[in-house]
Amino acid sequence: MGSAPSKDDDKRPTVEQPTPPAAEQEDDEPDEWDKRIFSTGCAEENAKLTDCYYEKKDWRQCKEEMEMFKQCWKMQGNDKRTDSKDV
Repeated sequence: MGSAPSKDDDKRPTVEQPTPPAAEQEDDEPDEWDKRIFSTGCAEENAKLTDCYYEKKDWRQCKEEMEMFKQCWKMQGNDKRTDSKDV
């Protein structure tokens, strides 16, 4: 059998959830960096390479991921669009 709420119940502190900063609230859109990575066609390989480096802190331990990224880069023709040219 329920009882009526007491006056003490009204005085309980409420827990408010923190409001994320404005930048976090609107973070559902890809930024310029993400757009560039996705445009290469190698976003997944880039993520794996970045994750490997983050975990191991040594590029030499990420040779397999680097090779996969390089192969993707070439397959997508990115080596041609990013070649430096003599002026």
